[in-house]
Amino acid sequence: MKQIVGGTLSGNSSDLRTHFISERSSAWYADLYKRDDLRGGHVIMLGPGNEIAAREALAAFPGGLQVGGGITLANARSYLKAGASHVIVTSSVFRDGRLDWERLNALVTAIGKEKLVMDLSCRRRGDDYFVVTNQWQKFTELKVNEQTLQTLSNYCAEYLIHAVDVEGLCRGIDRELVEKLGHWTPLPTTYAGGANSLQDLEQVTRLGQGRIDLTIGSALDIFGGTGVKYQDVVDFNRRKFGGFP
Repeated sequence: MKQIVGGTLSGNSSDLRTHFISERSSAWYADLYKRDDLRGGHVIMLGPGNEIAAREALAAFPGGLQVGGGITLANARSYLKAGASHVIVTSSVFRDGRLDWERLNALVTAIGKEKLVMDLSCRRRGDDYFVVTNQWQKFTELKVNEQTLQTLSNYCAEYLIHAVDVEGLCRGIDRELVEKLGHWTPLPTTYAGGANSLQDLEQVTRLGQGRIDLTIGSALDIFGGTGVKYQDVVDFNRRKFGGFP
């Protein structure tokens, strides 16, 4: 299991900056989340050779985790059968920098929109945010805005949106993006990128009008961070949701 600096992820391994490499398996983390009933965590396969580890995590917490990274029409159902609650897609439903509606429709037909999370991870260009694909390196023509989120809500159950420019840097969240997502999104949405303190959880809840969840990675103590204790996050969720079901 690795924590990476998002903007450095590319086909050239010499460019990759890694924040943390864990000695523990993906299944160990999945079991931890199962113990604390933290549902909706993301298992992302960053490149080839991670399929076994991903499936081990899904088996450790059936129905509790979402899986992404290389998900296509050909393999989506197999990951759901392996225990994923949802599959996360980006690159496979884009072609030549544009959303491929035929591919998206085929995927929705195969698994149902209720099992699909659309990863609209983005980078800023000027005053707008554009979806990026291919390990977050290729800009598409698709803007992340209210119209996009409204339209795509007919094809998926949730959104996952990394602010790639700040991902893995632990320098704070992209406040502007979080606030905009809170106004725009009609679906459950998870923001990721830059979180470095428990206050970021509170800030995302406030800026996102209670409609945006936050993923914390590199700042967590279980991922080698010093900004946030895992147990504090568990306690925050308990307070926010009034205890576990």
